[in-house]
This record gives sequence, structure tokens and C-alpha cells, in this order.
Amino acid sequence: MAKFIPKGKLSKKAQKELNRQRRVTWEFSPVTKTVESKKLYNRKKNSYDRHEDYGIGVFQFSV
Repeated sequence: MAKFIPKGKLSKKAQKELNRQRRVTWEFSPVTKTVESKKLYNRKKNSYDRHEDYGIGVFQFSV
């Protein structure tokens, strides 16, 4: 087991390495994630997405 050395007595390089090991990285940035309001009109949204709830697979045509 390694002997405990206070952080202040470590070299700058060792302090940076210790900080890097303790730092937690997120898979996404929680600050930039926002939920879009469904009430707002989005011109870029595909019109097919609005009608997807009606079940396009219900209609079957046989020839």
C-alpha cells in the first residue's frame, strides 16, 4: 500500500495526474441538454412523424 502524501506536497505534474484520475467524465453535457417544447411549431420536423401515430401498417392492399 502506498504511503499517503498530502496533495500540497506533491509536484505539479503529480497533482495534475491525481486530478485527472479523480475527474469524472460524462457521456453528455448536462448543461447543453434541453427538452424541446411540444407546443412550439418546428418547420424542420418531418410531416411523416406527425402522422406516424395512426398506424400506417393498418392499411393493406392486395392486388
